[in-house]
Amino acid sequence: MAISFANKQFPSATILIAVRWYVAYKLSYRDIEELLEERGIDVDRATIHRWVLEYAPQLEAVFRTRKNPISGSWRMDETYIKVKGKWQYLYRAVDKYGATIDFMLSKKRDEPAARAFFNKAIDQHGLPKNVVIDKSGSNAAALNTINWQIWVLGLYGRLIEIRQIKYLNNIVEQSHRAVKWRMRTALGFKSDAGAEATIDGVELWQMLKKGQLKKGQLKKGQLKNAGDMTLWEQFNSLAV
Repeated sequence: MAISFANKQFPSATILIAVRWYVAYKLSYRDIEELLEERGIDVDRATIHRWVLEYAPQLEAVFRTRKNPISGSWRMDETYIKVKGKWQYLYRAVDKYGATIDFMLSKKRDEPAARAFFNKAIDQHGLPKNVVIDKSGSNAAALNTINWQIWVLGLYGRLIEIRQIKYLNNIVEQSHRAVKWRMRTALGFKSDAGAEATIDGVELWQMLKKGQLKKGQLKKGQLKNAGDMTLWEQFNSLAV
């Protein structure tokens, strides 16, 4: 998947550093505008906002193709995110080591939403051995529906073990913090597109910090292996 910077007024390096600053640090668009101005780059905060909307989802999508495998033991939870003054629900899952599995923003918190999230994660990572959830009935119902489909269709040779053990879910509850502080810094998201793009970027940066970029072979245009790159070099390499 190629990311294009064609027909942009600014070079790709400027666009990438602005997007990275926004998703990685507690900076507003105004803060980033001023930091770039100090470096002799005159760019309006509205333009930076458009860059985040356009490029954060693309970079996260590329990362998915270069992501390390995760454990088959999952921890799943949802948290509240304010969008346009109303609460929505961010479904997230990490494995038992804390590696991010997947995430999904939903306007509803019910069985269909939970099932859509699990199907999204399974499509990317395959069937988990077990999933630890809280006492939410909708999450359990979603997993039971998936298990029923597995049994009826014979898709896999085993079912998902469902475990409702609260203390085991602390690891995923704590990992909500990165998105939460970005929401507080932005005083809530102003649009669905802005919320989804920002969450894509924040989650991408957190996965890079956790070392989830596959080392593997060098991609065309890369001068270093992922294991030898700084975080900002890993971030920029996704645009190659």
